[in-house]
Amino acid sequence: MSKVCIVYGSSMGNTEEAANLIANKLGVDDVYNIGQTDADTINGYEKIIFGTSTWGSGDLQDEWDSFDFDSIDVNGKTIALFGMGDSSSYSDTYCNGMGILFEKFSAKGAKIVGAVSTDGYTFDESEAVKDGKFVGLALDADNESDKTEERISNWVEQIRSDFA
Repeated sequence: MSKVCIVYGSSMGNTEEAANLIANKLGVDDVYNIGQTDADTINGYEKIIFGTSTWGSGDLQDEWDSFDFDSIDVNGKTIALFGMGDSSSYSDTYCNGMGILFEKFSAKGAKIVGAVSTDGYTFDESEAVKDGKFVGLALDADNESDKTEERISNWVEQIRSDFA
């Protein structure tokens, strides 16, 4: 079995909560806050789930924003992404942070899995949408918290074989 971990950045706790729920449902023991880990730790894994919230006008969460992406080696590794956003107040930048991670990791040669249909979501624009789908799991703890657990469960089943 390949080594699997989850790495997240969370300012208010919502992304951390989602990361732990994903870990529980997927059976992953290694969960790291990006602000409390380093690239050497992350580079020791072959399969990684990355999560971030989106802040301000579509920016990465602070700890991600200050992280040295050049130090992370994801070339040829299997990656999945999840993001938190506010689809109501920031409907024009919904989950843009996840889109930023997608751009950075795909440019570094990662194999990104876990795209999710935009059906059932209400938002105006997102940098996390490519070819009509989110590049990963989009979540909204502010306006759609009642959908979080089901969305995570469905997504975990979708990516389970990639992270076995």
